[in-house]
Amino acid sequence: MAELTDAGAAGTADAGAAGAAGRGATGSEHRIARWRGRAAGGSRGRVPAALALLTAAVLTFHAAVPNAVGRLGSLVEAFLPWLGLVVPLLLVAALVRRSAVALVALLLPALAWLGQFGGLLLPEERGAHHLTVVQHNVGDENPDPAGTASALAAAAPELVALEEVTPSALPAYAAALGSRYPHRAVEGTVGLWSKYPLTGVRRLDIKPEGIGAGWSRGLRAGVSTPEGEIAVYVAHLPSVRIGPSGFASQWRDESARLLGAAVAAEPVDRVVLLGDLNGTVDDRGLAPLTSRLAAPRRGFALSWPASFPVSRIDQVLARSGSVVGIRTLPATGSDHLPVLARITWDAAAGS
Repeated sequence: MAELTDAGAAGTADAGAAGAAGRGATGSEHRIARWRGRAAGGSRGRVPAALALLTAAVLTFHAAVPNAVGRLGSLVEAFLPWLGLVVPLLLVAALVRRSAVALVALLLPALAWLGQFGGLLLPEERGAHHLTVVQHNVGDENPDPAGTASALAAAAPELVALEEVTPSALPAYAAALGSRYPHRAVEGTVGLWSKYPLTGVRRLDIKPEGIGAGWSRGLRAGVSTPEGEIAVYVAHLPSVRIGPSGFASQWRDESARLLGAAVAAEPVDRVVLLGDLNGTVDDRGLAPLTSRLAAPRRGFALSWPASFPVSRIDQVLARSGSVVGIRTLPATGSDHLPVLARITWDAAAGS
């Protein structure tokens, strides 16, 4: 009996030791599992975190994206605001993967986008303004030029700038706008209608080399406003294309350089540029203009295409003043939406 009892005690001791060893092994395995879980969580978040950092870098340093191959930089800048859509997509990915690293990284593109475009979301600045203008590419196949002109006049701007005014449609635009806007200048396919007298009207030579004769898409006119003389430029820059070779904007860029040189040589302090520039204000191809003229501070006003606007290529820019707000007007018979903008002149500037 004594031997049996001793053997039982020994067995119990062995079992206890084995249990302790098992508990120790189980604890180590749990710690290893937790460590592996955290490592796996961090690994799962690396891809959305990296994409978030890349998006923030492109938003902040888009000018560094090279244009040498396919004019990639200009293509990115043409749709730069849409990079903001990456943020909610990556947010979903970060939540699905339960990655704190990715969630923190998403703050960078969110802040970069707000810094770049957040001001455009704010309501239009209140207070007095000096000039209201409407800019519209009316479309050379517009089925209702008279109705389009009447809709633009109903917005009650002081100036109306039109592009793609065909010879056959010009009488309809002139008849619909003439009673409210008695002063008119037309050069080629661009025109300006004004409530105020026009002076010094001339055609602008912004035709790039390689485009045939008869291409005329620019004019300059002095406008005698109650605040003094201003210079108004109306322009329609060449179209751009996306093809197998990339973003074809060479003619547009060349025309922008010619127009920028004309604006730089303008002796009148206060300048307004109205036109279909076939580019956004972020596009480096328009730098000859955007480096000399102020872009709108409030409002996205996506104007093209009218059926589903993704970009504002219809621009209102100013020198010695601020474009305090810009918005689109209802669709007409054109593939562009009209844009209406209000301008306030700097107090120190004069004619």
